[in-house]
Amino acid sequence: MPSQTLTIEHSTKATAPPSETPWGIQTRDPAVIRRIEREGIFGLGETYIEGGWTTNRLDELLYKAFTTPQKSLPWLVWAKWISSVVDQRLFNRNTGAGAYNIATQHYDLGNDLFREMLDPSMTYTSGYWANASTLAEAQDAKLELICQKLKLRPGMHVLDIGCGWGNFAKYAAERYGAHVTGITVSKEQAEEARRRCQGLPVEIRLQDYREVTERFDRIVSIEMIEAVGRKNLRTFYRVVDRCLKVNGLFVLQAITGDTCSRTSDRRFDQYILWILKYIFPDGYLPCQSELSACTDTSLRIENWESFGQDYDRTLLAWADNFERGWDGLKNKYGEAFRRRWEFYLFGCAAAFRANHIGVCQIVYSKGGRAAGSNS
Repeated sequence: MPSQTLTIEHSTKATAPPSETPWGIQTRDPAVIRRIEREGIFGLGETYIEGGWTTNRLDELLYKAFTTPQKSLPWLVWAKWISSVVDQRLFNRNTGAGAYNIATQHYDLGNDLFREMLDPSMTYTSGYWANASTLAEAQDAKLELICQKLKLRPGMHVLDIGCGWGNFAKYAAERYGAHVTGITVSKEQAEEARRRCQGLPVEIRLQDYREVTERFDRIVSIEMIEAVGRKNLRTFYRVVDRCLKVNGLFVLQAITGDTCSRTSDRRFDQYILWILKYIFPDGYLPCQSELSACTDTSLRIENWESFGQDYDRTLLAWADNFERGWDGLKNKYGEAFRRRWEFYLFGCAAAFRANHIGVCQIVYSKGGRAAGSNS
């Protein structure tokens, strides 16, 4: 059977576009198209992993899928959607041993993977591209912006909730003379962070955020809140409030979105269901309103900055690094992993491009005023 070039229109119905369409689906199997019609964007991801189709521009194809009007969810995806909504509201899977699931299934995949994909600092969060031309510059600019918003000074003790591979801890200690305690639930991250921060006033702990009891001059959390879970958002803010000194500052960088709710976009929800299955188990993107509803704490918002389109560019840079480094990874990870990771990176880039999700930095003060001194 000759190859067919297809695109997704309306309710993920496959039709033949002009051959020059760069985001068209190329497949030799009509069963793949029938499955996509049956399972929508979720089925796109499933069949892509299986090698059922290819495209010249995966990010553009998914952008079209995210922005093309759709009347309703395919019935199979509707059942998964209902299950996800109920699960988020009834169960708390991000507590106890469950708090470590995301590390086991994602961050502990292998430091070799993330070394190839990320910039030299191994920063796995959105860069800040306002005055940057490379990924490394964008990540340095983001870390510098956070340090400035924290009003860091030498000797301040900073808690980094979700410290990753130690990128912020190393930057704040080297550039600002801060003492940093970083916590992570990933063994792989903790080992690499300790190696990177050796000789600096940095302590890296394998610890859940709820177990921290000390008080700090400053607190930072860079895209960790997405792993907290919907039912633990209030707990997260209470921990920050408990651990932050009076007049201290807390900077949060967060991915925001309205997902799997009565008001969410059903096209993007299908992709979120795929992400929850394959990439970030038990993850939850908080709404902007949830990040400002900390009224039962003494935290108050001082500044809010959004730069969602910067994540599109960051993800494309990661995807390019991943592709260029694949020869050194393929024997360990295999072809199905490559396609799954591509669908993740390019799909998220498309989602930011379509404004289904955003990223922001929020500055909170404890006591309701901007802090300029240590307490």
